[in-house]
Amino acid sequence: MLRRKPTRIELKLDDIEEFDSVKKELESRKKQREEVDVVGVASSVEVGGAAAGGAEGKTREQMINERIGYKPHPKPNTLPSLFGNLQF
Repeated sequence: MLRRKPTRIELKLDDIEEFDSVKKELESRKKQREEVDVVGVASSVEVGGAAAGGAEGKTREQMINERIGYKPHPKPNTLPSLFGNLQF
């Protein structure tokens, strides 16, 4: 492996200003999403309270599985299911 001299990284004022502007933009987007979520939840509770309650009761794993289309089927632990229908 070749060794080289360490390079010096300088933090400039322009870089700090750019970072601050991007950070503020991301925070404003996050606030807008939270406001939309709060308004969306409030309207869905008014329209269909049972549907909204069902979505909140799901675990994170269930929501992910539903989103990607994975439907896990539990395997039964009985002997016929483990070995099939073997006849002697």
